[in-house]
Amino acid sequence: MPYSDYSCFRFGFDSGVAFVSINHPPINLLDEALSQEFDRLGRQLESDERVRVVVLQSALPDFFIAHSGLGRVGAASKTVSATRSFRLTQMIGERFRNMPKVTIAKVEGRARGGGSEIALAMDMCFAATGKAIFGQPEVAIGLVPGGGSTQRLPRLIGRGRALEVLLGCNDFPAELAERYGYINRALPADELTPFVEQLAHRIASFPAHAIAHAKTAVDTGALGSIAEGLLVEAHESDLSVASEVTQARVREALQVGAETYEGELELGFLTKLSPGR
Repeated sequence: MPYSDYSCFRFGFDSGVAFVSINHPPINLLDEALSQEFDRLGRQLESDERVRVVVLQSALPDFFIAHSGLGRVGAASKTVSATRSFRLTQMIGERFRNMPKVTIAKVEGRARGGGSEIALAMDMCFAATGKAIFGQPEVAIGLVPGGGSTQRLPRLIGRGRALEVLLGCNDFPAELAERYGYINRALPADELTPFVEQLAHRIASFPAHAIAHAKTAVDTGALGSIAEGLLVEAHESDLSVASEVTQARVREALQVGAETYEGELELGFLTKLSPGR
């Protein structure tokens, strides 16, 4: 059966809409397992002619995607090549952005770091008021975001607000995220699913070629230089990973609660970190 060999996702298909639920307990950590399945899923959805709209959501009530796994930092090379290359999270996001069908993120929990970046890469994002939270906490740990947010956020919300998100490392509830332009809309939790499903089915009822051509036209005007920007982001992120300060800070973060369920709910572990140097 198609889509039957995934362990991190659940699927539902209805009238041209693929409902994709991330199911990687306890916090939907964007670790190696989830990343590899995300990459494979993007390729499969891209070539599936039955699918016109993809709705990405979570099977876990408190987390959309917590963030990228910090274990990758310790395993990363301390030598950074002068030859720039894309990060896997960037490529996952770009595949969902570039596929000739509409991609919608429906967020009801925490979407931080790589989770925020996956949501930003989707064509549209809708979130539940009082439940959804967005943020980019990487700089607090000594990292540069490497999944697209340094390029997508300024295009969406402007330079000043993008720097507020990226350097302030604070959480943004759905209501504020909507006001900033971080997401399309914030909706009451009981209205979110009906709204997204109605929109997805409406778009899926339109001619597939028209959807694809309109999306390409919009992206050419709005995001024509994003590939170059992503290469710069990936290189700067690699340089931050190679830093001994960052390596020590990541180890400290893991010791004081990072990537645990309780620690990730409100990012309380960030207040326990030593002052940056």
